[in-house]
Amino acid sequence: MFRNALEPWHLVLILAVLVLLFGSKKLPDMARGVGKSMRILKSETKAMKAEATGTAGTESPERPRATVDAGRE
Repeated sequence: MFRNALEPWHLVLILAVLVLLFGSKKLPDMARGVGKSMRILKSETKAMKAEATGTAGTESPERPRATVDAGRE
């Protein structure tokens, strides 16, 4: 019954509705936000799996940021 429920023309229709609702300027920002959220979710689930198995996470999900103001007074 639900075989091939989402065909390519459905995706085109959904994309057209999104452009009409939000405008073409906001869509890249929304996609960027979704991408960041997915990365956070992935890192959190990886941390939860590592915690559940009892292994210590030696690799941190975020890289340490270098300070630019170290030499300035």
